[in-house]
Amino acid sequence: MIHSDPLPGDIGLTQISGRVGRLIRIGQWLNGNGFADYQHAFLVLPDNQLLEAEPGGARIRPLSSYEGADVLYVCPSGLSEQQRADICSASGAYVGVPYSFLDYVAIAAHRIHLPVPGLRRYISATGHMICSQLVDQCYKDAGVHLFGDGRWSGYVTPLALHRLLAG
Repeated sequence: MIHSDPLPGDIGLTQISGRVGRLIRIGQWLNGNGFADYQHAFLVLPDNQLLEAEPGGARIRPLSSYEGADVLYVCPSGLSEQQRADICSASGAYVGVPYSFLDYVAIAAHRIHLPVPGLRRYISATGHMICSQLVDQCYKDAGVHLFGDGRWSGYVTPLALHRLLAG
């Protein structure tokens, strides 16, 4: 479901410009998502705040940080107010969680079936997360499973969120 006005518990999807955006596009391409316009995901929180994963660690910022940016706000249809509150509440546990570009490589290795020992454990570890993993984990912690396709925990990119919720 797409929203024009963000609500707590919504997922914001947007572009990242520059070298970092290009690296994420390549990572998503390696994961079979192709080149697309969404390289970043964040979680909308109450009081016009958001939680996002960044190279320096996940942090809470004002939602106005994306004012003027092309942001698509999405969520699963039928999300209740209680579920939204639970998702936002779960987010507090992830402030400061380190970011890892290597997760894109690990997700790609899984996609192309490289026999890497411990790969599933690595992808699902919460010791570090990319933005889409962070959002997906907040939903899971609140009992809302976005993907019902049997995918490994943590096997999610911003474009996978777009395809699921806006496609």
